Amino acid sequence: MCSLLSGRGRWRHAWHSRGMADGSVHRTVTVDRIAPGVFTVTNTHGGQIRFGTGSGTDFTPTELLLAAIGGCTAIDVDILTSRRAEPGSFQVRVEADKIRDDDGNRLTGIQVTFAIEFPAGAAGDDARAILPDVVRKSHDRLCTVGRTVEIGTPITTRID
Repeated sequence: MCSLLSGRGRWRHAWHSRGMADGSVHRTVTVDRIAPGVFTVTNTHGGQIRFGTGSGTDFTPTELLLAAIGGCTAIDVDILTSRRAEPGSFQVRVEADKIRDDDGNRLTGIQVTFAIEFPAGAAGDDARAILPDVVRKSHDRLCTVGRTVEIGTPITTRID
């Protein structure tokens, strides 16, 4: 089902929302249970990702959070560096420790590691030269996911 409840109590169709790539400020995804411990998330463009509790090969929600952090900053870095040179390899690894303490379950020590190779020559040198600044800008300003995690944003829940 691709609907959600609007603030006025009327159903509206989620597919009418505009997505991330087109500049809209509102974001929506819908999570549906498809089997015990197995879910799909659908975006407003119709894309889907299957995830679960970790008993199979599906991603867990925690792994999706790490993927979102890595993916967000990877997009920033790729857009800005590939203008200078196409990378020969591009990998971003995101690691964290899951802990349980007085604040409940959470991740700590989140680390993002870039392993990017650019070709020899002037264009590759240009891309390598801007890489530290681009990574810093993504971390400090550009990556919505990372900024949200670091700054912290209250999450409200409701039952319809």
